[in-house]
Amino acid sequence: MRKVFVGYTSYQDVVYQVAKHSIERHSADVKCYPIVQQALRDLGIYYRDVDKNGSTEFSITRFLTPWLAGHKGWVMFCDNDVLALTDVNELFDQADNKYAVMVVKHNHTPSDTVKLDGQVQTQYPRKNWSSVVLWNLDHPKNQLITPDLVNEISPLYLHRFMWLEDHEIGELSLEWNWLVDWYKEPDNGKPKFLHFTDGGPYFNNYQNCDYAEQWLREYEMMTGKPFTQKDIID
Repeated sequence: MRKVFVGYTSYQDVVYQVAKHSIERHSADVKCYPIVQQALRDLGIYYRDVDKNGSTEFSITRFLTPWLAGHKGWVMFCDNDVLALTDVNELFDQADNKYAVMVVKHNHTPSDTVKLDGQVQTQYPRKNWSSVVLWNLDHPKNQLITPDLVNEISPLYLHRFMWLEDHEIGELSLEWNWLVDWYKEPDNGKPKFLHFTDGGPYFNNYQNCDYAEQWLREYEMMTGKPFTQKDIID
């Protein structure tokens, strides 16, 4: 069974549920696990102060993925605002043991200061690299990523993968972390894994974003009913 750890934000449960549904629907022998900050706090695993620059509850807890997975094998992490369009086993099959992690190496520098759900749009090098990650947990460098380190080190150290040398970071194609409304078909290829990085059709101001129909269709398959205005996340 291959494991996908998915970020979880408490007021966006439906976003996580749709992401999980899309991944597991397309992918045999793949199971999704939410990374829930409050549960980790309750267990004393995560205790650092709230990240004032973080736009989600998993902005830092995502880096507990190696520990949660027992530091063994290859696992995947992704943000909650994703939608699988194909089998993520295709992504796992690209795993190359010479790398500690494999990511899409975006050059993503949004000009807006806020996202469309009102969250701060933080700028930093390697932005969105950590939003979809294939982790090689057998790589010795990843043994450094412990709960103690995640609780103490700077967010930029984590998001920029600063415990690794550049040659230890493998590259995935854009199709596996397709930044919606940033990448366009056919110029940038064709997506396999959508990422509604600025907001998706579950937010009032973003109902007409690219690929909104695919997300709404997945919601209806999951729930048996259409997404309506009353389902919008405030």
